[in-house]
Amino acid sequence: MATLLLAGAAWLARAVWEIRLAAAGQPASGPPDQGEGVHRPLTSLENSYHLVSGADGIVVLLCAFAFLLWLDRVRDNARTLSGQRPKYHGVWLVLGWIVPIMNLWVPRGLVADVHRASAPDKRLPAVLNVWWVLWLIGLFSGVGLFSEKSTDGMIKLAYSDVWQLLVSDAAIVGAAVAGIFVVRAVTARQQERAAAGPADGAAAIGGM
Repeated sequence: MATLLLAGAAWLARAVWEIRLAAAGQPASGPPDQGEGVHRPLTSLENSYHLVSGADGIVVLLCAFAFLLWLDRVRDNARTLSGQRPKYHGVWLVLGWIVPIMNLWVPRGLVADVHRASAPDKRLPAVLNVWWVLWLIGLFSGVGLFSEKSTDGMIKLAYSDVWQLLVSDAAIVGAAVAGIFVVRAVTARQQERAAAGPADGAAAIGGM
């Protein structure tokens, strides 16, 4: 939850810098990347955006690592509580996010499978779908988490069409916030089930 909050804050800071770039306007000398391998010196604001962008990348990697650790742990807890094998093999914990086409539904399916195994009598939380839709918007918006644009390309877009960046930023920040509620919901269901279930189930949850 802490790393999700940190990731949301980091991407919010990125949006603030993009707004600042748009407000400052493109210098008369043109964009940083002027084509054919020619790059002009960066302004102080552009240079600071590079720093913010680099820090965002580090925070996202930290968040991804923490989220995967959590997901692996709650999968183990769900198996203990339900006595059933997870629907998805463990390899999909990583591959599900990066294999094309599969990454459209497998990660959501992993979380949904954990929730169903942990609380079969409860409906999936609505925030799960909110989280996943926002994640997909941020992922496939073209200027989101895995954009192929360089940082200088992002700066150029901030000068011309900053709204594209801000839509993607809003989706990513929203996904981070929704992700916090997903973590809370799944964890709460497992704690409730463990409290009412066998001692070995409760012991497993105690290690969360």
